[in-house]
Amino acid sequence: MAKHGSLIPLKMLLFSFHATNTIILSFLPLYLAYKGLNGTEIGWVLAIGPLASIFAQPFWGYLSDKYKTVKKILLICVMGLLIFSTVFFQMNSLISIMFMGAVFYFFTTPIGGLGDSLAQRRANELGISFGSIRTWGSVGFATSSLIIGEILSRYGVQYMIWPYLFFGFIALIVVTQVKDVKVETEPVKLKDIGVLIKNKAFLFFLLAVLFLSIGHRMNDSFIGLYITELGGSEALVGWGWFAGVITEALVFATAGFWYRKYHPLIFVMVAGILYSIRWFIYGTADSPMFVIGLQFLHGITFGVFYLAALDYVTRLIPKLLQSTGHLVYYAVFFGISGIIGSLSGGAIMDHYSGGTLYYVMGFVSLVGTIAIFIYHVMFSRNRTVNY
Repeated sequence: MAKHGSLIPLKMLLFSFHATNTIILSFLPLYLAYKGLNGTEIGWVLAIGPLASIFAQPFWGYLSDKYKTVKKILLICVMGLLIFSTVFFQMNSLISIMFMGAVFYFFTTPIGGLGDSLAQRRANELGISFGSIRTWGSVGFATSSLIIGEILSRYGVQYMIWPYLFFGFIALIVVTQVKDVKVETEPVKLKDIGVLIKNKAFLFFLLAVLFLSIGHRMNDSFIGLYITELGGSEALVGWGWFAGVITEALVFATAGFWYRKYHPLIFVMVAGILYSIRWFIYGTADSPMFVIGLQFLHGITFGVFYLAALDYVTRLIPKLLQSTGHLVYYAVFFGISGIIGSLSGGAIMDHYSGGTLYYVMGFVSLVGTIAIFIYHVMFSRNRTVNY
Protein backbone atom coordinates (compact mmCIF):
# COMPACT_ATOMS: atom_id res chain seq x y z
CA MET A 1 0.00 0.00 0.00
CA ALA A 2 2.90 2.35 0.80
CA LYS A 3 4.25 1.76 -2.70
CA HIS A 4 0.91 2.74 -4.23
CA GLY A 5 0.79 5.76 -1.90
CA SER A 6 3.98 6.99 -3.57
CA LEU A 7 1.91 7.42 -6.77
CA ILE A 8 -0.23 10.20 -5.27
CA PRO A 9 2.18 13.04 -6.28
CA LEU A 10 2.43 11.59 -9.81
CA LYS A 11 -1.37 11.35 -10.12
CA MET A 12 -1.67 14.93 -8.82
CA LEU A 13 0.95 16.07 -11.33
CA LEU A 14 -1.00 14.53 -14.24
CA PHE A 15 -4.24 16.00 -12.84
CA SER A 16 -2.84 19.54 -12.46
CA PHE A 17 -0.85 19.60 -15.72
CA HIS A 18 -3.82 18.41 -17.78
CA ALA A 19 -5.97 20.98 -15.97
CA THR A 20 -3.61 23.70 -17.30
CA ASN A 21 -3.61 22.03 -20.72
CA THR A 22 -7.42 22.28 -20.90
CA ILE A 23 -7.28 26.02 -20.30
CA ILE A 24 -4.89 26.49 -23.25
CA LEU A 25 -6.64 24.02 -25.57
CA SER A 26 -10.21 25.08 -24.79
CA PHE A 27 -9.95 28.82 -24.22
CA LEU A 28 -6.77 30.21 -25.86
CA PRO A 29 -8.53 30.63 -29.27
CA LEU A 30 -11.29 32.64 -27.53
CA TYR A 31 -8.68 34.68 -25.61
CA LEU A 32 -6.83 35.48 -28.86
CA ALA A 33 -10.13 36.51 -30.49
CA TYR A 34 -10.72 38.80 -27.48
CA LYS A 35 -7.23 40.30 -28.12
CA GLY A 36 -8.43 41.19 -31.63
CA LEU A 37 -6.82 38.46 -33.74
CA ASN A 38 -8.75 37.07 -36.72
CA GLY A 39 -9.15 33.37 -37.59
CA THR A 40 -6.04 33.20 -39.78
CA GLU A 41 -3.90 34.92 -37.12
CA ILE A 42 -5.28 32.62 -34.39
CA GLY A 43 -4.31 29.69 -36.65
CA TRP A 44 -0.74 31.02 -36.87
CA VAL A 45 -0.45 31.26 -33.07
CA LEU A 46 -1.95 27.79 -32.53
CA ALA A 47 0.47 26.31 -35.11
CA ILE A 48 3.43 27.51 -32.98
CA GLY A 49 2.63 24.88 -30.30
CA PRO A 50 2.96 21.80 -32.50
CA LEU A 51 5.97 23.35 -34.29
CA ALA A 52 7.73 23.91 -30.94
CA SER A 53 6.85 20.38 -29.81
CA ILE A 54 8.68 18.83 -32.81
CA PHE A 55 11.91 20.38 -31.46
CA ALA A 56 11.09 20.32 -27.73
CA GLN A 57 10.12 16.62 -27.41
CA PRO A 58 13.46 15.17 -28.65
CA PHE A 59 15.47 17.92 -26.91
CA TRP A 60 14.03 17.31 -23.42
CA GLY A 61 13.80 13.56 -24.07
CA TYR A 62 17.50 13.48 -24.95
CA LEU A 63 18.41 15.42 -21.76
CA SER A 64 16.24 13.02 -19.74
CA ASP A 65 18.11 10.02 -21.21
CA LYS A 66 21.53 11.69 -20.91
CA TYR A 67 21.16 12.59 -17.22
CA LYS A 68 19.06 9.49 -16.35
CA THR A 69 16.21 11.48 -14.76
CA VAL A 70 12.64 12.34 -15.65
CA LYS A 71 11.82 14.24 -12.46
CA LYS A 72 14.48 16.98 -12.82
CA ILE A 73 13.52 17.64 -16.45
CA LEU A 74 9.86 17.85 -15.41
CA LEU A 75 10.81 20.35 -12.68
CA ILE A 76 12.64 22.59 -15.21
CA CYS A 77 9.72 22.40 -17.67
CA VAL A 78 7.06 23.24 -15.02
CA MET A 79 9.14 26.23 -13.85
CA GLY A 80 9.39 27.32 -17.50
CA LEU A 81 5.61 26.94 -17.82
CA LEU A 82 5.01 29.34 -14.91
CA ILE A 83 7.59 31.95 -15.94
CA PHE A 84 6.89 32.07 -19.67
CA SER A 85 3.09 31.77 -19.50
CA THR A 86 3.14 34.95 -17.36
CA VAL A 87 5.14 36.78 -20.06
CA PHE A 88 3.09 35.22 -22.91
CA PHE A 89 -0.21 36.52 -21.53
CA GLN A 90 1.17 40.09 -21.37
CA MET A 91 1.80 40.18 -25.14
CA ASN A 92 -0.55 42.10 -27.46
CA SER A 93 0.90 42.22 -31.00
CA LEU A 94 0.78 39.14 -33.27
CA ILE A 95 4.61 38.96 -33.58
CA SER A 96 5.22 39.20 -29.80
CA ILE A 97 2.42 36.66 -29.09
CA MET A 98 3.96 34.21 -31.59
CA PHE A 99 7.53 34.69 -30.32
CA MET A 100 6.67 34.28 -26.63
CA GLY A 101 4.26 31.48 -27.57
CA ALA A 102 7.19 29.55 -29.09
CA VAL A 103 9.26 29.91 -25.87
CA PHE A 104 6.24 29.07 -23.68
CA TYR A 105 5.33 25.96 -25.74
CA PHE A 106 8.97 24.81 -25.79
CA PHE A 107 8.74 24.24 -22.03
CA THR A 108 5.10 23.08 -21.76
CA THR A 109 4.63 20.63 -24.66
CA PRO A 110 7.03 17.91 -23.33
CA ILE A 111 5.41 17.79 -19.85
CA GLY A 112 2.56 15.50 -20.98
CA GLY A 113 4.92 13.04 -22.69
CA LEU A 114 7.41 13.02 -19.80
CA GLY A 115 4.57 12.56 -17.30
CA ASP A 116 3.16 9.65 -19.33
CA SER A 117 6.64 8.14 -19.63
CA LEU A 118 7.11 8.33 -15.85
CA ALA A 119 3.64 6.86 -15.29
CA GLN A 120 4.34 3.98 -17.70
CA ARG A 121 7.60 3.10 -15.93
CA ARG A 122 6.12 3.39 -12.42
CA ALA A 123 3.17 1.21 -13.51
CA ASN A 124 5.62 -1.45 -14.77
CA GLU A 125 7.59 -1.27 -11.50
CA LEU A 126 4.44 -1.79 -9.41
CA GLY A 127 2.74 -4.27 -11.77
CA ILE A 128 -0.37 -2.12 -12.22
CA SER A 129 -2.05 -0.76 -15.36
CA PHE A 130 -0.80 2.46 -16.93
CA GLY A 131 -4.44 3.51 -17.43
CA SER A 132 -5.09 3.55 -13.69
CA ILE A 133 -2.50 6.36 -13.34
CA ARG A 134 -3.12 8.13 -16.70
CA THR A 135 -6.87 8.42 -16.04
CA TRP A 136 -6.04 11.18 -13.52
CA GLY A 137 -4.85 13.33 -16.43
CA SER A 138 -8.24 12.95 -18.14
CA VAL A 139 -10.03 13.68 -14.84
CA GLY A 140 -7.96 16.88 -14.43
CA PHE A 141 -8.75 17.89 -18.01
CA ALA A 142 -12.49 17.31 -17.61
CA THR A 143 -12.77 18.98 -14.18
CA SER A 144 -10.84 22.04 -15.31
CA SER A 145 -12.84 22.47 -18.54
CA LEU A 146 -16.09 22.53 -16.55
CA ILE A 147 -15.00 24.80 -13.66
CA ILE A 148 -12.87 27.21 -15.70
CA GLY A 149 -15.57 27.45 -18.38
CA GLU A 150 -18.05 28.66 -15.73
CA ILE A 151 -15.53 31.11 -14.20
CA LEU A 152 -14.53 32.65 -17.55
CA SER A 153 -18.16 32.84 -18.66
CA ARG A 154 -18.90 34.89 -15.53
CA TYR A 155 -15.80 37.11 -15.35
CA GLY A 156 -14.44 37.14 -18.92
CA VAL A 157 -11.89 35.16 -20.95
CA GLN A 158 -9.25 37.89 -20.36
CA TYR A 159 -8.71 36.48 -16.84
CA MET A 160 -7.72 32.98 -17.97
CA ILE A 161 -4.13 33.44 -16.74
CA TRP A 162 -5.20 33.23 -13.08
CA PRO A 163 -6.68 29.70 -13.09
CA TYR A 164 -3.79 28.69 -15.38
CA LEU A 165 -1.18 29.85 -12.85
CA PHE A 166 -3.19 28.30 -9.99
CA PHE A 167 -2.98 24.79 -11.49
CA GLY A 168 0.61 25.48 -12.63
CA PHE A 169 1.69 26.19 -9.04
CA ILE A 170 0.02 22.96 -7.85
CA ALA A 171 2.01 21.10 -10.54
CA LEU A 172 5.23 22.75 -9.30
CA ILE A 173 4.55 21.74 -5.68
CA VAL A 174 3.70 18.10 -6.47
CA VAL A 175 6.54 17.56 -8.99
CA THR A 176 9.03 18.09 -6.13
CA GLN A 177 7.40 15.11 -4.36
CA VAL A 178 7.29 12.78 -7.40
CA LYS A 179 9.42 9.62 -7.19
CA ASP A 180 11.96 9.48 -10.03
CA VAL A 181 12.79 6.34 -12.01
CA LYS A 182 16.05 5.16 -13.48
CA VAL A 183 16.05 5.84 -17.21
CA GLU A 184 17.69 2.85 -18.88
CA THR A 185 17.04 3.66 -22.55
CA GLU A 186 19.81 4.84 -24.84
CA PRO A 187 19.56 8.39 -26.20
CA VAL A 188 17.89 8.65 -29.61
CA LYS A 189 20.47 8.56 -32.41
CA LEU A 190 20.07 9.99 -35.90
CA LYS A 191 21.05 6.69 -37.53
CA ASP A 192 18.11 5.01 -35.71
CA ILE A 193 15.71 7.37 -37.47
CA GLY A 194 17.43 6.40 -40.75
CA VAL A 195 16.43 2.75 -40.18
CA LEU A 196 12.79 3.81 -39.66
CA ILE A 197 12.78 5.97 -42.80
CA LYS A 198 13.64 2.84 -44.83
CA ASN A 199 10.63 1.03 -43.31
CA LYS A 200 8.00 1.58 -46.04
CA ALA A 201 5.15 0.05 -44.03
CA PHE A 202 5.85 2.42 -41.13
CA LEU A 203 6.03 5.50 -43.39
CA PHE A 204 2.82 4.68 -45.28
CA PHE A 205 1.02 4.05 -41.98
CA LEU A 206 2.18 7.47 -40.68
CA LEU A 207 0.94 9.13 -43.88
CA ALA A 208 -2.51 7.54 -43.47
CA VAL A 209 -2.55 8.50 -39.78
CA LEU A 210 -1.68 12.10 -40.77
CA PHE A 211 -4.98 12.45 -42.68
CA LEU A 212 -6.98 11.21 -39.69
CA SER A 213 -5.10 13.32 -37.15
CA ILE A 214 -5.40 16.59 -39.17
CA GLY A 215 -9.17 16.60 -38.60
CA HIS A 216 -8.71 15.76 -34.94
CA ARG A 217 -6.22 18.59 -34.41
CA MET A 218 -8.40 21.06 -36.36
CA ASN A 219 -11.23 20.25 -33.98
CA ASP A 220 -8.92 20.75 -30.97
CA SER A 221 -8.06 24.23 -32.22
CA PHE A 222 -11.42 25.48 -33.45
CA ILE A 223 -14.29 23.74 -31.64
CA GLY A 224 -14.33 26.58 -29.08
CA LEU A 225 -14.68 29.21 -31.82
CA TYR A 226 -17.32 27.06 -33.58
CA ILE A 227 -19.42 26.78 -30.40
CA THR A 228 -19.24 30.57 -29.90
CA GLU A 229 -20.01 31.12 -33.63
CA LEU A 230 -23.20 29.11 -33.06
CA GLY A 231 -24.08 31.36 -30.09
CA GLY A 232 -22.51 29.44 -27.18
CA SER A 233 -20.66 30.87 -24.16
CA GLU A 234 -17.30 30.01 -22.54
CA ALA A 235 -19.23 27.82 -20.09
CA LEU A 236 -20.70 25.79 -22.98
CA VAL A 237 -17.21 25.39 -24.48
CA GLY A 238 -16.18 23.96 -21.08
CA TRP A 239 -19.16 21.57 -21.08
CA GLY A 240 -18.25 20.44 -24.61
CA TRP A 241 -14.71 19.51 -23.56
CA PHE A 242 -15.99 17.90 -20.35
CA ALA A 243 -18.37 15.61 -22.27
CA GLY A 244 -15.61 14.60 -24.69
CA VAL A 245 -12.88 13.91 -22.14
CA ILE A 246 -15.12 11.93 -19.77
CA THR A 247 -15.86 9.44 -22.58
CA GLU A 248 -12.15 9.39 -23.46
CA ALA A 249 -11.33 8.46 -19.83
CA LEU A 250 -13.97 5.67 -19.94
CA VAL A 251 -12.51 4.26 -23.18
CA PHE A 252 -8.96 4.25 -21.72
CA ALA A 253 -10.16 2.78 -18.40
CA THR A 254 -12.12 -0.08 -20.04
CA ALA A 255 -9.61 -0.88 -22.83
CA GLY A 256 -8.59 -4.09 -21.04
CA PHE A 257 -12.09 -5.54 -21.61
CA TRP A 258 -12.54 -4.89 -25.34
CA TYR A 259 -9.22 -4.01 -26.94
CA ARG A 260 -7.55 -7.40 -27.56
CA LYS A 261 -10.56 -8.85 -29.44
CA TYR A 262 -9.44 -7.62 -32.90
CA HIS A 263 -6.31 -6.54 -34.79
CA PRO A 264 -5.42 -2.87 -33.98
CA LEU A 265 -5.82 -1.87 -37.67
CA ILE A 266 -9.51 -2.86 -37.48
CA PHE A 267 -9.95 -0.39 -34.60
CA VAL A 268 -8.05 2.32 -36.52
CA MET A 269 -10.38 1.84 -39.52
CA VAL A 270 -13.53 1.87 -37.36
CA ALA A 271 -12.31 5.06 -35.61
CA GLY A 272 -11.59 6.61 -39.05
CA ILE A 273 -15.14 5.87 -40.29
CA LEU A 274 -16.60 7.33 -37.08
CA TYR A 275 -14.35 10.40 -37.35
CA SER A 276 -15.66 11.06 -40.90
CA ILE A 277 -19.31 10.66 -39.84
CA ARG A 278 -18.73 12.80 -36.73
CA TRP A 279 -17.25 15.76 -38.67
CA PHE A 280 -19.92 15.68 -41.39
CA ILE A 281 -22.66 15.73 -38.72
CA TYR A 282 -20.91 18.60 -36.85
CA GLY A 283 -20.93 20.57 -40.12
CA THR A 284 -24.75 20.52 -40.13
CA ALA A 285 -25.01 21.94 -36.58
CA ASP A 286 -27.29 24.95 -36.07
CA SER A 287 -26.94 25.27 -32.28
CA PRO A 288 -24.09 24.86 -29.75
CA MET A 289 -26.07 22.23 -27.83
CA PHE A 290 -26.13 20.01 -30.93
CA VAL A 291 -22.30 19.95 -30.98
CA ILE A 292 -22.02 19.44 -27.20
CA GLY A 293 -24.58 16.61 -27.31
CA LEU A 294 -22.39 14.73 -29.82
CA GLN A 295 -19.12 15.26 -27.92
CA PHE A 296 -19.38 11.75 -26.43
CA LEU A 297 -18.07 10.67 -29.87
CA HIS A 298 -14.67 12.17 -28.91
CA GLY A 299 -13.90 9.23 -26.63
CA ILE A 300 -15.01 6.66 -29.20
CA THR A 301 -13.01 8.27 -32.03
CA PHE A 302 -9.85 9.66 -30.38
CA GLY A 303 -9.70 7.13 -27.53
CA VAL A 304 -9.95 4.10 -29.83
CA PHE A 305 -7.77 5.59 -32.60
CA TYR A 306 -4.95 6.75 -30.31
CA LEU A 307 -4.77 3.47 -28.39
CA ALA A 308 -4.86 1.28 -31.52
CA ALA A 309 -2.45 3.37 -33.64
CA LEU A 310 0.14 3.56 -30.84
CA ASP A 311 -0.14 -0.19 -30.25
CA TYR A 312 0.26 -0.90 -33.98
CA VAL A 313 3.36 1.35 -34.22
CA THR A 314 4.83 -0.60 -31.28
CA ARG A 315 4.29 -3.88 -33.17
CA LEU A 316 5.56 -2.50 -36.47
CA ILE A 317 9.05 -1.42 -35.37
CA PRO A 318 11.94 -3.35 -33.81
CA LYS A 319 12.15 -3.26 -29.99
CA LEU A 320 15.51 -1.46 -30.16
CA LEU A 321 13.89 1.49 -31.98
CA GLN A 322 10.64 1.74 -30.02
CA SER A 323 11.38 5.04 -28.30
CA THR A 324 12.45 6.58 -31.64
CA GLY A 325 9.40 5.18 -33.42
CA HIS A 326 7.05 6.55 -30.76
CA LEU A 327 8.78 9.92 -31.01
CA VAL A 328 8.24 10.02 -34.78
CA TYR A 329 4.59 8.95 -34.30
CA TYR A 330 4.02 11.72 -31.72
CA ALA A 331 5.68 14.25 -34.05
CA VAL A 332 3.21 13.31 -36.83
CA PHE A 333 0.12 13.04 -34.61
CA PHE A 334 0.58 16.16 -32.48
CA GLY A 335 3.19 18.13 -34.46
CA ILE A 336 2.83 18.03 -38.24
CA SER A 337 -0.94 17.51 -38.25
CA GLY A 338 -1.30 20.27 -35.63
CA ILE A 339 0.56 22.76 -37.84
CA ILE A 340 -1.47 21.86 -40.97
CA GLY A 341 -4.74 21.82 -39.01
CA SER A 342 -4.18 25.17 -37.27
CA LEU A 343 -3.01 27.09 -40.36
CA SER A 344 -5.58 25.76 -42.85
CA GLY A 345 -8.40 25.66 -40.27
CA GLY A 346 -7.90 29.33 -39.35
CA ALA A 347 -8.02 30.39 -43.00
CA ILE A 348 -11.20 28.35 -43.66
CA MET A 349 -12.91 29.81 -40.54
CA ASP A 350 -11.98 33.33 -41.75
CA HIS A 351 -13.17 33.02 -45.35
CA TYR A 352 -16.10 30.60 -44.99
CA SER A 353 -17.61 29.30 -41.73
CA GLY A 354 -17.22 26.71 -38.99
CA GLY A 355 -19.68 24.43 -40.80
CA THR A 356 -17.51 24.46 -43.95
CA LEU A 357 -14.45 23.66 -41.83
CA TYR A 358 -16.14 20.53 -40.44
CA TYR A 359 -17.21 19.36 -43.92
CA VAL A 360 -13.55 19.67 -45.03
CA MET A 361 -12.48 17.70 -41.93
CA GLY A 362 -15.00 14.97 -42.76
CA PHE A 363 -13.61 14.65 -46.29
CA VAL A 364 -9.95 14.60 -45.11
CA SER A 365 -10.81 11.91 -42.51
CA LEU A 366 -12.52 9.85 -45.22
CA VAL A 367 -9.31 10.00 -47.32
CA GLY A 368 -7.36 8.83 -44.24
CA THR A 369 -9.75 5.92 -43.64
CA ILE A 370 -9.46 4.79 -47.29
CA ALA A 371 -5.65 5.09 -46.99
CA ILE A 372 -5.69 2.83 -43.89
CA PHE A 373 -7.78 0.27 -45.82
CA ILE A 374 -5.34 0.37 -48.78
CA TYR A 375 -2.46 0.04 -46.31
CA HIS A 376 -4.11 -3.02 -44.75
CA VAL A 377 -4.39 -4.66 -48.20
CA MET A 378 -0.85 -3.69 -49.33
CA PHE A 379 1.25 -4.25 -46.22
CA SER A 380 -0.51 -5.85 -43.31
CA ARG A 381 -1.62 -9.09 -44.96
CA ASN A 382 1.86 -9.75 -46.31
CA ARG A 383 3.55 -8.93 -43.05
CA THR A 384 3.99 -10.76 -39.80
CA VAL A 385 2.93 -8.43 -37.04
CA ASN A 386 4.22 -9.23 -33.55
CA TYR A 387 1.48 -10.21 -31.14
